[in-house]
Amino acid sequence: MKIVLLDGHTLNSGDLDWTPLKQLGVCAIYPRTAAAEVLERAQGAEILLTNKVVLDGETIAVLPQLRYIGVLATGVNVVDLDAARARDIVVTNVPGYSSASVAQMVFALLLELTLQVGHHSQLVRSGEWSRNPDFSLRDRPLTELAGKTLGIVGYGNIGRQVAQIARAFGLKVLVSTAHPENYPDERDCKFIDVDTLFSEADIISLNCPLTAATRNLVNTARLARVRQGALLINTGRGPLIDEEAVAEALEDEYLGGYAADVMVAEPPAEDSPLLQAPNCIITPHIAWATVEARQRLLDIVIANIAAFQAGTPQNRVA
Repeated sequence: MKIVLLDGHTLNSGDLDWTPLKQLGVCAIYPRTAAAEVLERAQGAEILLTNKVVLDGETIAVLPQLRYIGVLATGVNVVDLDAARARDIVVTNVPGYSSASVAQMVFALLLELTLQVGHHSQLVRSGEWSRNPDFSLRDRPLTELAGKTLGIVGYGNIGRQVAQIARAFGLKVLVSTAHPENYPDERDCKFIDVDTLFSEADIISLNCPLTAATRNLVNTARLARVRQGALLINTGRGPLIDEEAVAEALEDEYLGGYAADVMVAEPPAEDSPLLQAPNCIITPHIAWATVEARQRLLDIVIANIAAFQAGTPQNRVA
């Protein structure tokens, strides 16, 4: 069985082992594939694996041997699912592999906003502490989390882990989710609507999926509801926010800080408004990419293929 992986570099840049995948068939593994290269590389593939390479209806239609598409991620928006269903092509994804890592990143970003660890470390390296007359040096406000209110938008695996960590820091937790009825036994957080959450939270963490309803969830009107100095963290999807509106809120200082691991365009344009905004921390979409999460991802990809080959597909989305 011919297996083609179109863009394997972000999953495995050399620190993981492809051998278990290669044992499932004749493999062609490409680090990256441009749009113009997809058809040539995918010809003859029965199993096609993609992370971010788009497989649209036109592409699927001209791959007659294709029987299975494996998405190396949770989101499957890169695949035309209707076209796959029309051909009875199995499509699978990898849910939940990075929940712990992404929840960890939420607090890495939050702690950087509140304690400015990287900034103060740089002051030490640049000699500012050595030249300082006092034993303690700080040139920016430092904020304690205990007693503050964290609002979590989205309460899936990641949102629930964020809430669990938040309580260990002494944070009060508010949650906005499309289905609060799914958590009848939850007693350690308060479920409220998203507008109230934006009005009452000191810190807001976006952990919801990108849908038509959540696109531009954070816009000028909603930002006008936030408390002066509130912090916003986005480890969900870039298009959950209006980047111009967030940059303006930072410039006007009614948003106290923004930290994100995702952007609308990835990589971003050099003139993106957020790259020059004050009190703004951007990391290059790395929350999912711990060694542990990537190994878990690869293991599930391999298990998905093995299950398909055995006639019992798992993690099927189409």
